[in-house]
Amino acid sequence: MIKQFFIKIPKQIRNDSLNEISMSYIEKCFFSKTSILSIVNGLFICYFYKMNNNYRLQSTDDLTKLIKQNQITNWKDLTLKIKHLPYGRNANRTDLALVWKEQKGTCSSKHAFLKHVADLNKTPNIELTLGMYKMNQSNTPKIGNVLSKHKLDYIPEAHCYLKIEGKPLDFTSKHSDFKTIENDILLEKIITPQQVSEFKVAFHKAYIKEWITTNNIPYSFETIWDIREQCITNLSS
Repeated sequence: MIKQFFIKIPKQIRNDSLNEISMSYIEKCFFSKTSILSIVNGLFICYFYKMNNNYRLQSTDDLTKLIKQNQITNWKDLTLKIKHLPYGRNANRTDLALVWKEQKGTCSSKHAFLKHVADLNKTPNIELTLGMYKMNQSNTPKIGNVLSKHKLDYIPEAHCYLKIEGKPLDFTSKHSDFKTIENDILLEKIITPQQVSEFKVAFHKAYIKEWITTNNIPYSFETIWDIREQCITNLSS
């Protein structure tokens, strides 16, 4: 369910820009921010997505119990916590619990973790989605000028996010917004949490190899993959 809201931020936490305090205030009131359009005299004009139900974490498995030890007891609070964790690769791609134990994650591990916890707690209408999109400096600014240095308009990048009640939402970081890549999506595929490791990497590599051939890209697969790794390194810094 998408709604537009006009929110007056209390004067004591207002600033001239989108600061952390103001955003924390908003997120306490609503499920998650998907797009901020403008701010005028403390009035945020926003689009918010809100689940029809805020499901409680009721499973007795070890991971859910570990999460609840940190006063996270429902889906809303869990997604906001994960959204604010630092971006970083985990020590083991296949151990989804490391997102919580190491307090960091990537688009793959964070969303696989959330889907895994949703499944453990029988939270409905949540799909883990693998999207191939045209990664460029416009929709992913933190990659810097890596692509332009190699005269590439974009590189197909594999990005994971959730579809909640059919709506794509990105919890990769506190600034992530699916709308930034929405018009650059090449394909989408529903996957399981276990597929974010070997399957996702293999699928991504196969897609890039076909893209190189189909588009007559003047680089080998190995070179393109190295360029892509430079982009990811910049994202992580």
